[in-house]
Amino acid sequence: MKIGLIDVDGHRFPNLALMRISAYHKARGDTVEWWWSDFVHYDIVYMSKIFSDSYSPDVPEPINADKVIKGGTGYAISMRGGREVFLKDHDRELPPEIERMFPDYSLYPQYPFAVSMTSRGCPRGCAFCHVAAKEGRCSRKVADVKDFWCGQKEIKVLDPNITACPEKRDLMNQYKETGALIDFTQGLDIRLLDVKDIRDVNDMRIKEIHFAWDNPADDLREKFYLYTKLAKHRPHGSFGTVYILTNYQSTMEENLHRIYTLRDLGYDPYVMIYDKPNAPREIRRLQRWCNNRFIFKTCRDFNSYMG
Repeated sequence: MKIGLIDVDGHRFPNLALMRISAYHKARGDTVEWWWSDFVHYDIVYMSKIFSDSYSPDVPEPINADKVIKGGTGYAISMRGGREVFLKDHDRELPPEIERMFPDYSLYPQYPFAVSMTSRGCPRGCAFCHVAAKEGRCSRKVADVKDFWCGQKEIKVLDPNITACPEKRDLMNQYKETGALIDFTQGLDIRLLDVKDIRDVNDMRIKEIHFAWDNPADDLREKFYLYTKLAKHRPHGSFGTVYILTNYQSTMEENLHRIYTLRDLGYDPYVMIYDKPNAPREIRRLQRWCNNRFIFKTCRDFNSYMG
């Protein structure tokens, strides 16, 4: 068969589902390529979409395929009452025989790193996040590092909340044993991070580390302070990047409190905007000020920022 693939999000990051689909069909002897023209016939075209239409608008279905299969979280997100809602019934999961395939990294030669998802689920159930609805509120191990890694010098960890996983000691040891640079892209849950977790992180080669302070009602200063006392790594001169959710049940005063607190502790705050297309201008200004490191370091008071 001739298989076509469409990364609706635009090849900005390796799509794990498409890499597994490619590996599955290649193992069957099928021809796999990126869909590129309506003048070429395909037996099956797979379209994968991770993000909502607000960030990744959908693309038209190809007309030159016997079958089109669309999947990914992005196709299960719908706007309801001004909020993004995950519709479980619209979620299409990979069949087990494809889910078990080792990713075909040749699809994305521009990215030299491995991507891994060794645990799924998150106990938080945050209303702005779809992980709990999609994967459940129990964090659990679903794979080993070797199921994704074949010697690459860097691993991007996609686990939604590895810190909450009961098997995290095993997984942390596996990441340490690779000797690769580790980037916890989705963040470690600072509310659950204990001394053993920090020791594990200290024993890794860290490329990047991320945390989040989404809810301004959570007083997390002491948690972040504890990490600064025990952490060995300071990638890019800070203790890590901390995602700050804005435009979602927080005031500007609460936004600035989190940003200033983290900056003073030695972290790099990074503003994330909920429903960015409809966000107030002041929130977009806050993001430009905070996320531009040069501006943020030279203009320390947001009220003085003229952008």
